[in-house]
Amino acid sequence: MNDKLILVINPGSTSTKIALFNGLDLLKEVDITHQADDLAGFASNLEQLDFRFAAVEKALTEWNCQPNELKAVIGRGGPLKPLSGGVYHVGASLMQDLQSGKLVDHASILGGLIACRVAESAGIPAYIADPVSVDEFEEIARISGWPELPRISLSHSLNIKAVVAEVAAESGRKPEEMNYIVAHLGGGFSIAAHQKGRQIDVNNANDAGPFSPERCGTLPLTGLLKLACSGKYTFGELKKKLIGKGGLVAYLGTSDCREVARRIDAGDEKARLILEAMAYQIAKEIGAMATVMKGRVDAIILTGGVAHNPKVVPWIKERVEFIAPVIVKPGQNELKALAAHACRALADASIVKEY
Repeated sequence: MNDKLILVINPGSTSTKIALFNGLDLLKEVDITHQADDLAGFASNLEQLDFRFAAVEKALTEWNCQPNELKAVIGRGGPLKPLSGGVYHVGASLMQDLQSGKLVDHASILGGLIACRVAESAGIPAYIADPVSVDEFEEIARISGWPELPRISLSHSLNIKAVVAEVAAESGRKPEEMNYIVAHLGGGFSIAAHQKGRQIDVNNANDAGPFSPERCGTLPLTGLLKLACSGKYTFGELKKKLIGKGGLVAYLGTSDCREVARRIDAGDEKARLILEAMAYQIAKEIGAMATVMKGRVDAIILTGGVAHNPKVVPWIKERVEFIAPVIVKPGQNELKALAAHACRALADASIVKEY
């Protein structure tokens, strides 16, 4: 009997992932790819709200599921103000910020908006959980070296916290008892120090840290300043080169680590050098996070799509295994992580936070 139906919505830059759970049991899932031509007419992600909502309505219709059959709706959290981790009720204040147009323009802002629209029609709660703006930094971690530019916590916190909970449970412990370094390796990389249940430090995947399939990571500052002031690029053009066309794309013309591995197997030495350099930088950032926790690290967790790669993972492991055991949890299951948050919220309303 489907008595705990939860709708999960995860909007990405070019797709909307939608899933229907009964508790933690996945019943239906669809990954809707939005073609560039379909999105070209929208000036911002916020303008896509009606378009994306229609996709969710269509999925529910195809699944013969009415909104009033649901117990809750939960969406991916966007780049909101700094928040502690956990599940949040989508109320008036949160909706105001999501609709303001003042947030970083990212598709994830639509998660809460769509969830609220579905929930309102059914009279059920709407939630978001562990948004990218989760901020549990210690104050010392905010200091950058220049007062006008403090370090900001923006990361793949939903997947990071999900794998922390999973690994802790596998050892019969709670996240609050463990110290982990988590390397989320996707299109962008977040390397986090997760101490006693809190994400006390992490690189901002758009600003610093290792280069990744699509992003530049930390760059030589003087050279970047000269390039920015050269007149060669507009702000938008340079930003696109750094975030979206950087990393592997810049060096090798592809963001697909599987393709790079195939080139290496075919004898491409440049491909080998660049991919190994990426693994080198990941390992170096993991080492930095070990110092944050003064060496008291229970395990290093590698997760995200790149953690599937048979070349990158061994290259990382050989450099960091001296710090702590390395646990590989490839891929990410953000839909199930969101469903788990909704289940806990329905079971215990006291854990639900207000924005």
